Amino acid sequence: MRYLFTVVFINLSGLMLYAQTPNWAEHVSPLMFENCTPCHHPGGLAPFSLMTYSDASANAFSVHDAVGNKTMPPWPPDPEYRHLAFERILSQDEINTIQSWVQGGSPEGNPALAPAPPVYNNVPTIVSPDLLVTIPTYTSTATNGDIYRCFVIPSGLTGTKYITEMEVIPGNPEIVHHVLVFQDSTNTCVQLDNGDPLPGYSSFGGTGSNSSSLIGTWVPGSRPTKYPQGMGIRLPANTNIVVQIHYPQGSNGQSDNTQVRFKLTNGPVRQLFIAPPLNHGNALTNGPLIIPANTVKTFNAEYTVPINISTISVGPHMHLIGRKIKVYGVVTPGDTIPLIRINDWNFHWQGGYEFKNVTKIPAGTKLRAEATYDNTLNNPYNPSNPPQLVTAGEATTDEMMLVYFTYTYYFPGDENIVIDSSPNTGSTPAIPDLMFSCFPNPSAQELWIETGKEIPDLLSISVYDIRGNEVLTLKDENPGIKVQIPSEKLPSGEYLIILRSGNHYGYQKWIKSE
Repeated sequence: MRYLFTVVFINLSGLMLYAQTPNWAEHVSPLMFENCTPCHHPGGLAPFSLMTYSDASANAFSVHDAVGNKTMPPWPPDPEYRHLAFERILSQDEINTIQSWVQGGSPEGNPALAPAPPVYNNVPTIVSPDLLVTIPTYTSTATNGDIYRCFVIPSGLTGTKYITEMEVIPGNPEIVHHVLVFQDSTNTCVQLDNGDPLPGYSSFGGTGSNSSSLIGTWVPGSRPTKYPQGMGIRLPANTNIVVQIHYPQGSNGQSDNTQVRFKLTNGPVRQLFIAPPLNHGNALTNGPLIIPANTVKTFNAEYTVPINISTISVGPHMHLIGRKIKVYGVVTPGDTIPLIRINDWNFHWQGGYEFKNVTKIPAGTKLRAEATYDNTLNNPYNPSNPPQLVTAGEATTDEMMLVYFTYTYYFPGDENIVIDSSPNTGSTPAIPDLMFSCFPNPSAQELWIETGKEIPDLLSISVYDIRGNEVLTLKDENPGIKVQIPSEKLPSGEYLIILRSGNHYGYQKWIKSE
């Protein structure tokens, strides 16, 4: 009788060592398809494809070095500081597998054992958008340097809406490096666009309008943005959508017509805000943001959170002189919330990073950021040779220090809302599935709650004002018929009514009239 053995050794650090060389079909192609081919496919942004064995074996040594120094797949945040949602990182075992394959001569193995390669056809996930904006066809002129181009598209909204989902579809994935999406209700961006004979206008860093607010980001490999149920970004009536696109050097002559697709709702929703409380304007503790030539300098920013907030994501922003940044919150001495750390900043791979769970930041927490800038020739991204004085501004040769947060007012239980359920989360999502009505609505005096059916577990009923303060609470209720809420003494305004039962909840917006 013959026996076939596959022998695997585990070294003292727990890393997998193969007694036989890994092959493409069984061991390497699944890693490439999952982590590399979203960019490395025909028509993608990367310089070569990794979709087939012949593609990968021809570029094997480049792959070996890129995964070894962890520049690929591009994921700037440090996972040892904090795990974030939808991480694009390889484990050490996976890196060892790829490098052992290359060092062993890159064998193909049995092609029949390889998984089917993914299909990349630029088909949107949001197939029926409530709002679709498409930039006018633009032909890149980027020959010797990168181009950052803003395009202004009227939303056409006749009333206020809330964004619940957003998806960027590059018109030409070969040249769209990253996208920032803003909304602006002024005519500033329109005037800048009208003043440029080509579609859009040039702008680096921001839109050129102080009234613009960031509503989304995209880099290759990004997933469509989908906010937790019952939350959304406000989009005012008649606002303009401003799409800023980075076209890299060498894309000259290629055309693009990128689009952004939105799912919208009227509400009721909890409004999400995107703002940079840590910034180089009023938050620096050792400002102003000035980096003399041939110096390395670290700046610190601090902001005290006035109320309990629930954070969805964090997004640091610097330009080309920035080299590393760490963001955290100090609740009390010895009690710190790690938020994000980027040890090797690269402007070209910046983005917004979601937390795996909605993260509570208590009132009184001191948000802090520490950012280091290298204005020497040791910085490979320094735009000036020889180095020049760098100050705050939006030009390519200027600098910024901003940390954006997507947040809303905290409600109890928010920290149990799961954004990414992959390992390292360990929480159970709260499910917004309790249906009820609140009436009259609007109402000047009385307020009644009714579910229409018996609830197995007793409920708690909470009333929150627009700033997230709990102003009324009732425990151990079961409004199978109806329950009156003692709301007579509440001032007029908007309120959110939340019912909870175990790990389930429901919410309704209620207006207390004059």
